Amino acid sequence: MRRLGYAASASWALLTCLLATPALADEPKALVEGDMDKALRQQIQRAIGETKTRPDSSFDARSRADDAIGDAIAVLRSEGYYAYDIQSDVSEAEPPQALVRVTPGPRFHLKDASVLWVGPPPVDEVARVGIGAIRLTNGAPGRAADVVAAEGRVVAAIEKRGYADAASQPREVIVDHGDLSVRPTFKIAAGDLVRLGTIKVITDGRTNPVWVQGLAPWKIGAPYDPDKVAELERSLTDVGVYEQVTVALAPRDQTGSDGLRRVIVSIADRPPHTLELGAGFSTNEGSGGDAKWTLYNRLGRADTLTFIAKIYDIKQKLDVELALPHWRRPNQTLKIGGGFIGDRTAAFDDTGAGVRVDLERRFSRTSFITFGLAADYADTKENTAINAQAVPVGENLKLFIPSGLAAFALDRSNDPLDPIRGWRLEARAEPTVILGDRRLTYLKVQTQVSGYLPLQGDGATVIAGRIKVGAMLGGRLPDVPTDRRFFAGGGGSVRGYAYQAVGPRLSDNTPSGGLSLVEASVEARQKVGQHWGVVAFVDAGSVGQAQYPTFSNLSVGAGIGVRYDLGFGPLRLDLATPLKRRKGDSPFQIYLSIGQSF
Repeated sequence: MRRLGYAASASWALLTCLLATPALADEPKALVEGDMDKALRQQIQRAIGETKTRPDSSFDARSRADDAIGDAIAVLRSEGYYAYDIQSDVSEAEPPQALVRVTPGPRFHLKDASVLWVGPPPVDEVARVGIGAIRLTNGAPGRAADVVAAEGRVVAAIEKRGYADAASQPREVIVDHGDLSVRPTFKIAAGDLVRLGTIKVITDGRTNPVWVQGLAPWKIGAPYDPDKVAELERSLTDVGVYEQVTVALAPRDQTGSDGLRRVIVSIADRPPHTLELGAGFSTNEGSGGDAKWTLYNRLGRADTLTFIAKIYDIKQKLDVELALPHWRRPNQTLKIGGGFIGDRTAAFDDTGAGVRVDLERRFSRTSFITFGLAADYADTKENTAINAQAVPVGENLKLFIPSGLAAFALDRSNDPLDPIRGWRLEARAEPTVILGDRRLTYLKVQTQVSGYLPLQGDGATVIAGRIKVGAMLGGRLPDVPTDRRFFAGGGGSVRGYAYQAVGPRLSDNTPSGGLSLVEASVEARQKVGQHWGVVAFVDAGSVGQAQYPTFSNLSVGAGIGVRYDLGFGPLRLDLATPLKRRKGDSPFQIYLSIGQSF
């Protein structure tokens, strides 16, 4: 036991010494000395690199200095210093240090860059464009990176104009020590002008090749354009029903007898269906679950058929929607859907069914314009008053509601879930006709703009703002059904207030909605470390009974929040309190979701 005690004590002492001994920091393999620009010195030092061990002798240090000379010369030549003098040396200190003594000499400059066509040159107009793409200025530093970039621009310029097989040959660069110049000559093999033919589809899935051929953004016989080929690949990738999409020009030896080259499209289908399950809980909006079953490419044209079921305390829904992307033209989607709904809110109870059709034209992944038509039947119970027993009472209405939709969204922010710069604009108009137990025609319009201003270049601190306004032109109370009115309050509206709690209420605090809406929010977002962030915010909103917003009787909420970066977007937790509490308002509200609040 005593021996065991001694062994344990010795082990503990050894472990303590090891932990207390600082690790050796990396140090340069060789130190750079000499009279030169600071940026050049740092660049040479980075190229030489670092090591974890020190030289154990002068011979070892000399060997390291000799090895470092090659790295230093490579940097000097790449930056245009060809008249350099460089020596290896060893310091007299103990332990010895490897040294590289550098005299860069004068910097050479670019002069008379030119193109030499290998084989048949392109047509005169394309040749002029290719030569113009060099963009190297006489007298500029003779940097190797600039020379290589210029060569790439020449090839890209003639590729863009139909010469798909253009390639660079080994360039000739003359370094003249007499006038300190660098004269590059680019040797470019242009090849033949390539004209595009039909599309060949390679797939083991359901996709109809005729549908893919209809997406070609070029006419048969048009000169090759890499941007057009890339556009077709994006069109197929963005529909979201393929595991992999590759679009490429056929090899040169597959040129057809008509002189045209086909475009090869290779498609791998994703799994034929997906099932998504979800659940939620809120102290104000209730709890429940939802499921989404999606079938992909059943019609062979990148279509999706989606079935949705939601069962929550305040909302029940059964819905089906067929989406046909690139319908009749690229970037245009036809959506046909319908289903059954049920709403159980403090303001109204709804059961009904409806059908809809929307045509969506996209300009980018998050910018689009939509036109649609819908027809709904609703059996609605409105809570319009409180009886002597303090029970909400109202009307039971059977309504048929045809409506239209025109919506526009323009997104110029940098990220859909966590923007740090840019702005967004959304607007929608819904002409509506009420038939049945009530008759009314009105136009419901609303628009929202949000902006994001980084206070630091890396976006660590961001000020975000949002304003939303809505109006119901031609509407009047109480003829507009309650479920079609404006409401505010809750996580996506005015935080600090319960769902629908902003605006007019009955005597028992049942919200009644209104004909106009104003909302505004300001957030200060601060990142803390790599994954965490904190937010301070103020929200304000008002629901009015007039057709136009009056910006009066604002309800204001304020709070703080925490964000955790999940990689694709932030997990959001907000705590908010109403600054203008009314009877029935809770002292605070908690919100949990994915993505920033706006």
